Amino acid sequence: MIHDLLLNHINKNAKFSKVEQEEFCRFFQKKAILKKQFILEQGQVCKFEGFVTKGCFRIFTIDKKGNENTLYFAAKDWWLMDIDSFMNHKPSELNIQALEDSEVLIITQKDKLTLYDTIPNAEKLFRIMFQKSIVAWQRRIIRNHSLTAKERYSHFITNYPEIATKLTDRQTSSYLGITHEFLSKIKKQS
Repeated sequence: MIHDLLLNHINKNAKFSKVEQEEFCRFFQKKAILKKQFILEQGQVCKFEGFVTKGCFRIFTIDKKGNENTLYFAAKDWWLMDIDSFMNHKPSELNIQALEDSEVLIITQKDKLTLYDTIPNAEKLFRIMFQKSIVAWQRRIIRNHSLTAKERYSHFITNYPEIATKLTDRQTSSYLGITHEFLSKIKKQS
């Protein structure tokens, strides 16, 4: 069942009864996204929170010069969304694009609020997951400010090998905040 991965994920963070698990899954709709297809584009309002069950997504911005700046990747068992756009109903500054044929379980904000009323423990679950994501962002910011580009690259390929193998050098360099040429030099030295 497609929801099994989601249930395994939530059970790592909170304990739900069998009935609550079934009810929880009822709020999520499966959506297939083809390689290179966008699930969200800059300027659109993000109306979903998604849990990746297959594939990989790139979450990025495009600056005024046309440069792509990758914030993060979301692979199987990861969440994706634009939290600012989702919560504040404002146009997104992000693009979310599938790097390969992918599947995601989607929940709307309306359904998420209903879920909180239906299963009070769900609010605790999302709070815990939100806190974990803040910790991950904080660690990434610290790495970006304290590690060399070579150290950041090494950390990335060591800790996220399943994602690193799916990326082009341009996507990797965009994530690391370095030029494609500099990444090539780092890879030659490794």
